Amino acid sequence: MTERVDVAVVGAGIVGLATARAIRAARPATSIAVLEKEPEVAAHQTGRNSGVIHAGLYYEPGSLKARLCVEGGPRLVRYCAERGIPTARTGKVVVATTPAQIPALDELERRARANRVECTRIGRAGIREREPHAAGIDGLWVPVTASVDFGDVARAFAAELSAEGVALRTGWEVREARPPREGRRVLETSGGALEASVVVTCAGLHVDRVARALGCEPDVRVLPFRGEYWSLTPAAAKRVRGHIYPVPDPRFPHLGVHFTRNVHGRVEVGPNAVWAWGREAYARVSGDARDAIHTLSYRGFWNLARRHWRTGVGEQWRSLNRRAFVARARALVPQLEASDLSAWRSGIRAQAVDAGGALVHDFVIREAAGVVNVLNAPSPAATACLAIGEHIAGVALRQL
Repeated sequence: MTERVDVAVVGAGIVGLATARAIRAARPATSIAVLEKEPEVAAHQTGRNSGVIHAGLYYEPGSLKARLCVEGGPRLVRYCAERGIPTARTGKVVVATTPAQIPALDELERRARANRVECTRIGRAGIREREPHAAGIDGLWVPVTASVDFGDVARAFAAELSAEGVALRTGWEVREARPPREGRRVLETSGGALEASVVVTCAGLHVDRVARALGCEPDVRVLPFRGEYWSLTPAAAKRVRGHIYPVPDPRFPHLGVHFTRNVHGRVEVGPNAVWAWGREAYARVSGDARDAIHTLSYRGFWNLARRHWRTGVGEQWRSLNRRAFVARARALVPQLEASDLSAWRSGIRAQAVDAGGALVHDFVIREAAGVVNVLNAPSPAATACLAIGEHIAGVALRQL
C-alpha cells in the first residue's frame, strides 16, 4: 500500500529535521514523513563538520544567511540548554596576519556591525591576550561564538518528531517520482511508495538529483568539496583556547583553514576545500564514477576551474602533503609542527555552483508546484537550523 501524507521531507540532516519540526509546530494536524536514505540521521554534512555555532559576521547584510544565522544561533543555544545538550561558548579570534588582509578585516567588521553581531576590534596585544600562541597584526574578537555537536542536535530533533507521531523513514532512498496527479506526487523509494501533497527536498549532497526526479530543473548544480580535518595532540591543543580563524578570502564561501576547540575539548585544524571525486568520497583516495562524470559534464565546473585553478591546485597539494598543510596553518599558530597533527576525519560540503562557474554564497530555496527545493544550505545552515527550518516550513505550508 502507498503511504499518504501531507508533507514529505527528503533528507534527515539537521535542516530537514528542523523543517519537519517547524511544520509540526505551526500546523500540528499536518501529517509528515521524513525520508532518509541512510540507516541513521545526520550521516553526512550534519555529522561531519567543525561543530561551530557561528555568530553571523561573515555574511552579506540582508542575505538569508545573515538574517537566519543571527536569529538562529541564540535560539539554538537556548534549545540545547533546555534539553541538556552540551555547548561551549569559547569565543573566536579572527586574525589578519599581513597588512594586505586589513581591508578584508575592515569589511568583516562592517558586516558584523550591520548584522548586529557583537565583536571588538583588537590589535596584536588583544590577540595575545585571548590566544597567546596565535599570530596576527590585527583582529576581531567575537565572544558569542560557541561549539556543539550538531549530530546531537539532529538526534534530539528526530526523537521529538518520533514522539509526536512524525514518520521518520530511515533507509528510504528516493529513486524516482511519478508525475503529479490531482495535486499529489508519489515518491518511489527503496523502502516503498509514499504519496504527498508537498515535497520538501533537504537532501544536501544529492538535492539537485532529487529535484530533477521531481520534475524540476535546478539553475545550479551541487559540486562536492571535501574538507579534511586534523586533530592536535593533547600537548599542542593547550596552545588553543577557543577558535582561531583567518581572514577569509571573500571570493569563496568557505572560511579557510582554522583552529577549533570542539564541545568535547578536542582541537581540530581544518578544513581545506578539495574537489571530491564523489559526493560521498570522504577518503583522500576514493570516488564515484557517476558523480565524477556528472561534475565533469557540467559547464559550471569548467568555468569555476578556469577561474580558480591555482587555488584548486594549492588545496590539492596541501591535502597530499602534510608539511604544506602545516605551513598554511602555521600562519595562525607559528609553533605548530607536523608531529602535532594526526589524521582525524573529513566532511563534504554540498556547494551550489551556477553555469557561469560562480560559487553561490547565500542559501538557495526554489519553489515549484508541490515542491520546495533547498538547493544550497551549507554552513551556517546548522547554526541557523531552527530559523531556516521555520523559513522553509513557511514556504511549504503556503502550498498546502
